[in-house]
Amino acid sequence: MIDLTEKIKKKLKDEIALLEHELHDELPKEIKVARAHGDLSENAEYKYAKERQAYVSARLGQLHQRMADISMLNLNNLPRDRAAYGSTLVVRDVAKATKIEYKLVTVEEADATKGLISTTSPIGRALLGKKVGDEVSVTTPAGIKEYEVMRLTTIYDQE
Repeated sequence: MIDLTEKIKKKLKDEIALLEHELHDELPKEIKVARAHGDLSENAEYKYAKERQAYVSARLGQLHQRMADISMLNLNNLPRDRAAYGSTLVVRDVAKATKIEYKLVTVEEADATKGLISTTSPIGRALLGKKVGDEVSVTTPAGIKEYEVMRLTTIYDQE
């Protein structure tokens, strides 16, 4: 289970390193060059560089907060009998009578095309805490979906 958080932390650290390089090395150079062009009120290069600097700075704040949140994540506190982070669920779409498999993951790991859905997505939030046999109603961009949990494999079952 520790591998999961380490993988996420590595991904975040890589993005932090990239953005810090941009913020501290590349953007100051761009701003300096743009300033040399004179009138800052009509200088698109300067304006863009300053906007990018603000964005990168804000994004770094978000990433550092996310790192702190993940560091506090205690996987040993996850429920053993209900859907939580790392759980794989097979649900039946009540309207279509089709089965779909989802794995509940973090935002950083999410990839809907592979069935990896974030615990913060509408479907992910609806499935958290559910057991086999539970039914959920989820408001999605495509409308209200009704699902029944057919199978549940928690993070403990996957070890």
